[in-house]
Amino acid sequence: MKTKAFLFLLGGSMLTVCLSACSNSKKEAGETDGVIATLPEEKNEVTVQRFIPQAFHHELVSNGKVTAGELANLRFEATGIVAAVYVKNGDRVRKGDKLAELDKFRLHNKTVQAKDALERARLEFQDVLIGQGFAAGDTASVPPQTLRLARTKSGYDQNLAQYQLAQYEEANATLTAPFDGIVANLFSKPFNAPSSTEPFCTLISTQAMEVNFSVLESELSLIKKGDKVQVTPYADPTTRYPGVVSEINPLVDDKGMVRVKASVHSGGQLFDGMNVHVSVHRSLAGQWVVPKSAVVIRSGRQVLFTLKNGRARWNYVKTGLENAESYTVTAEETDAWQEGDTIIVTGTINLAHEAEVNYQL
Repeated sequence: MKTKAFLFLLGGSMLTVCLSACSNSKKEAGETDGVIATLPEEKNEVTVQRFIPQAFHHELVSNGKVTAGELANLRFEATGIVAAVYVKNGDRVRKGDKLAELDKFRLHNKTVQAKDALERARLEFQDVLIGQGFAAGDTASVPPQTLRLARTKSGYDQNLAQYQLAQYEEANATLTAPFDGIVANLFSKPFNAPSSTEPFCTLISTQAMEVNFSVLESELSLIKKGDKVQVTPYADPTTRYPGVVSEINPLVDDKGMVRVKASVHSGGQLFDGMNVHVSVHRSLAGQWVVPKSAVVIRSGRQVLFTLKNGRARWNYVKTGLENAESYTVTAEETDAWQEGDTIIVTGTINLAHEAEVNYQL
């Protein structure tokens, strides 16, 4: 009886060992399958391009203000009452067009009186010459000192100046446009005297507008006369107007800024005083130019990947100039790349050094 019990316990122990061994074997197999399933070997998908020196289109952005190329504050040359106003604010006028005029009655009367006084002074002048023994119409033979005395004694020079002034004021009682432009700041009304301290109106030429803006002292070497600019008004960000840099003020202010002026062709769509964005474009030849997506940060340094035998190789670089899409770069090592090498421009975010890649041009 004891023998049967011993055999039964021995058989149970062996069965337990067998079941445990089988279970461990299956567990190990399962774990192995899991590792293989979660660690696949995949190559990074990247886009590449040939690396050759090329022209870099530099873009310098600033804020500026529009000013008129021609602007005139117009005033009447005489005092009087406004008889008529022929334009209003916002009207476009041509050179020589009448803008307004004064009542000319008093001005014409003043001219007639001045002319009469001048005639009387001329007769007095001739009487003085005759009294000195000279012919009335022969002033060429009169000594200069005698001639000057006769003109002063007769009051001829004074009356001539008054007559010329009266003629000038009467002629300029009509205000005309000195150039093509648009009328602004016109507030006077007919039958009223215009202000003696303020201009009657302002005439602004809209054909040759200028934009004043500032650049940093460090950016001065990147801009020169003749560079192309694009001007975008704050009021209409979708519209751009072309122009060129026309003037660089050779003075750096206390904030390290340099004033620059650009001529802009706006077709009359820009107004004096408008605030605008200014983009200055300049082409620099022979630069190593890469898309911004090609430069990544590794350990706090800028890296550019080149393609060597199907593997990514990183190169430490420094970026220089930039525009909306690209950088110029310089290598920290002299043998980082050569003209015609291939660089990786996309798919670089998780890329490691010497990683195998699948690429397409």
